[in-house]
Amino acid sequence: MSNLRDKFLQIRYNIFPDHVLGEVLAKRWADNAIPFFTLAIVAIGLLLVLPGFYTSYNITEYGRQYAELGLVVLGMTIVMMAGGLDLSVGSMFAIANLVALYCVHVLTIDPFLTLLLTISIGALCGAFNGFFIGLIGMRAFLTTLVTLIIFRSVVDLLLLEYALDISSVFPDSEIWDLIGDGDSVGVPFVLVATALIFIFSHIIISRMKPGWHLTAVGGSRRSAYNAGIKVKQTIFLSYVVCGILCSIAGFMYAARMASTGADTGKGLELTVLTAAVLGGVSLGGGRGSVPKAIFGSLIVLLLLNGLIQFGIQGGAIQLVFGIILLLTILIDVRWVKNRFRLLNKVYVSPSFFNLPRSAALISEDNEKGTKSPYVFNNKLKDVRVIGLGKVEGPEDVLLDDDDNLYAGNRHGDIVRFYGKNHEKMEVFAHVGGHPLGLAWDKDYNLVTCVPDMGVISVSQKREVTKITDQTNRSWTSVIDDRRLSLADDLDIAPDGKIFFSEATIRYRLKDWPMDCVESRGNGRICCYDPKTGKTNTIIHNLKFANGVCVAQDSQSILYAESFGCRVNRYWFDGPNKGKTKVIMDDIPGYPDNINRASDGNYWLAILGMRGPALDLALTLPGFRKRMSRRINTSNWLMPNINTGCVVKIDENGNVLDIVWDLEAKNNPMVTSMKEHKGCLYLGGIMNNRISEYKIPDADRTWSGYADYWAKSK
Repeated sequence: MSNLRDKFLQIRYNIFPDHVLGEVLAKRWADNAIPFFTLAIVAIGLLLVLPGFYTSYNITEYGRQYAELGLVVLGMTIVMMAGGLDLSVGSMFAIANLVALYCVHVLTIDPFLTLLLTISIGALCGAFNGFFIGLIGMRAFLTTLVTLIIFRSVVDLLLLEYALDISSVFPDSEIWDLIGDGDSVGVPFVLVATALIFIFSHIIISRMKPGWHLTAVGGSRRSAYNAGIKVKQTIFLSYVVCGILCSIAGFMYAARMASTGADTGKGLELTVLTAAVLGGVSLGGGRGSVPKAIFGSLIVLLLLNGLIQFGIQGGAIQLVFGIILLLTILIDVRWVKNRFRLLNKVYVSPSFFNLPRSAALISEDNEKGTKSPYVFNNKLKDVRVIGLGKVEGPEDVLLDDDDNLYAGNRHGDIVRFYGKNHEKMEVFAHVGGHPLGLAWDKDYNLVTCVPDMGVISVSQKREVTKITDQTNRSWTSVIDDRRLSLADDLDIAPDGKIFFSEATIRYRLKDWPMDCVESRGNGRICCYDPKTGKTNTIIHNLKFANGVCVAQDSQSILYAESFGCRVNRYWFDGPNKGKTKVIMDDIPGYPDNINRASDGNYWLAILGMRGPALDLALTLPGFRKRMSRRINTSNWLMPNINTGCVVKIDENGNVLDIVWDLEAKNNPMVTSMKEHKGCLYLGGIMNNRISEYKIPDADRTWSGYADYWAKSK
């Protein structure tokens, strides 16, 4: 019965991807899902209700209309992203339309020069809004409501003066006709121009500083100001850009309609605002994108033409759009309020994981017949303590042939303790993040893994350079896992390839308990090849990948899975290339870093010991899910990490020796160790010291750098 239950839980929690929903909700493009499906429903609904809605002629005409509407919606989107609002878009559109018609029809100016003049007028109108709202600090709603009236009055006055002159002339210009009615295989030229503007705007908004500044200002003007962003100038420019886009749309409309009137652009502000909000642009600022503007304007365009074909006209259309806008605002407010609440409930998604029962039971002695290789001792009790209180979080340590000791700390530095007594300390290099795994390359550069930064190299001249910060993307991953998140240990092969572990792709260093609760297999092993300059993921789905060591054969690596409580071996070269073998799967604790020993074997750090409560909880994913939702993180079931332990193993995973600090006095947590000239130097990510343990009968001349690189020189 128990096996049947375990099988069910394994299928339910390991195969059905609950975590995918959380990953989707965490993506920025998740906001586009609602407008996308709304667009699909509207498009399909109109197809079913109005069979002749999508004729080739209609589609071409819709393209011309969309080119104009889409640009105005994009302008409104940019203003709203900065936390503003522009109710004068319809009036600016009307001014641009009138100016374009007068220049071409009356003054017979070249259409391209007319476009420049029209854009200048639009920029001037936008600057007028931007000056009062951005630079003076007036409220956007009231200011643009006033400028709506002012600009509309200008249009009415100009119409009285020039409407007859414009309507009585039909310009003989092929370019003007092509702008208004030209197309290629049914695709209007103006739609192509709008598409190019969309692409250019998307690059600016999503990939460049102006777009990031725009989002930051809309999200929090005070925070943006404190970050050094020019808030007033950003708001001012958003209105200028809006005016330019409205003027281009007005120019296109002038070329298409070749006429103007008092109702041109009237009510456009409601239509455009509805489109922006339908697309998912937040009225509160800080949330918006070009795709949202595209989807929103498409929805409104289809609805507008659908209502017209149903025979609904004039004020009734405005009433429908008003109701839609009200409902959309209501949905938007609820979505923004509850999205992250929902995300917090579904993102942590525990899997079913039944740890193998440890055959190597821990005992105080072997007299009871246990014959455990993990017999208790207290060999680490009287270690020499180095740098007590001077270093915080030395996750890994490293020594050079001059006996200098290096370690990372949580302040973003690599520190160096000089000579054999290791009393004098200095900051060797500042890398900006918490250095974890450390190793020497052939040229005596210190190579380290830094969370959120990737793999970093520090030369003897203390020059810090990036080696790699991304790998190839997994096709099945919702998360963009190209960027390295939690690279934590590494080793270097004789040909210069760097093998490194990334503990998890879903969480950052401070959130590692969540990965333990999940035990889903979010870790991986990656390899950087200096010959190609590329990084590739070679092993996926590891339970907190941690600890990498190039084996003595120089054809394979040993690597640990901390929450899988196992050590594996992977062959990257030789006759077994590509094969993986589990060499330890009954570890009574959580393995961490692995490093070579002077006798040809390996040292393995045990960062914490297993307990029956957590082992049982790993088979109860529902329980762990409720725990993650209802209980503070500090009260979660977690690994016991207050007992220092280091194990010596051979390449087949057999335990040869073990050293403990049962009182956790000097080594409350051991995450790494390096042997050097007869001593074992211990580091711990939670410790404020480094320990030196003298190994009985060890080679007093052996050093890690010489073992790796002396033969290759």
